[in-house]
Amino acid sequence: MVLKVFFPLCCSSAESGILVGHWISQQSSAVVLAVLHFPFIPAQVRKYLSEVQQVTQVSVSVLGSWTNSKQEKEESLSQFLEDLGTLFSHELWIQISKEGDSKFWSCSALQKHHSKPKEEEIILVYYEQRKVMLCHLHPPLHTAASADHGAADATKLAAIFETVAKSKMLFMTDRYDEGPIKLTHWQSDGVEASIIVELLKQASVPTCMLLTFLLSLVSWICRSRVLKFWPLCFLWSKLSTCEQLGHRLQHLQLVSSNKKAPNQTQLMRKANILVSLLLDMALGLLLMSWLYRKNRIGHLADTLIPVAD
Repeated sequence: MVLKVFFPLCCSSAESGILVGHWISQQSSAVVLAVLHFPFIPAQVRKYLSEVQQVTQVSVSVLGSWTNSKQEKEESLSQFLEDLGTLFSHELWIQISKEGDSKFWSCSALQKHHSKPKEEEIILVYYEQRKVMLCHLHPPLHTAASADHGAADATKLAAIFETVAKSKMLFMTDRYDEGPIKLTHWQSDGVEASIIVELLKQASVPTCMLLTFLLSLVSWICRSRVLKFWPLCFLWSKLSTCEQLGHRLQHLQLVSSNKKAPNQTQLMRKANILVSLLLDMALGLLLMSWLYRKNRIGHLADTLIPVAD
């Protein structure tokens, strides 16, 4: 029997521990979902996995051990991780080990309840857990001749995608949580960043509405009757700064508007205005930083003062 082990790339740098995942017996495949780290209590691990199974309806269990020998002191964990197979009941006990930064991994599987335990042939498949978690798998379109074969392959692959997608609750716990269970998975190194992104998404609409209101208020003041009296109307029409200020206010109103663009032309206009604003700001900052370096602004002032006199 050839065993396929789907291992997430995000766990390749994880510390030594045990492999938590789902065993698909029909395909002789094991989908590793996370690496559980020390210290832990086996009873608490079983309780947590049973809670996850009740919520997700996915049979999540301990599949084997993971050894990442980064330091010499961790080499003694190999035998201990092998002995953990007696605590967690699983027909096949998978052992995956990695030596430091080596590209070559050791992977084996033992049948524990056999009279003569034998090693199985293993195909180790790496997958991007985050992409599999967030994407949707659509069945491929085939001709009638290859429809059955294509449908069977799609069903096998869909089982892998479905296993990862349904295990959303398992990914809510990470190694930074203060609790008895410490896991490494696709969110373990980016939970803080993802929280900030989500907060920015939630705050973007109110911020745009507030900015639009303020810009509308300024535009209303600029269009008020007070500015139509002489000499304000004369100054407003003659000074290029006032003209540019009026154009910039219109541009900012258009860019910060939370209304959807009615057509592609209006969308491109919004994008062009936004890019021009960003370019103006970037070029202005670059110019200011260049002037203030090596006292260039002082040399420029010393040069211009005699001309001004």
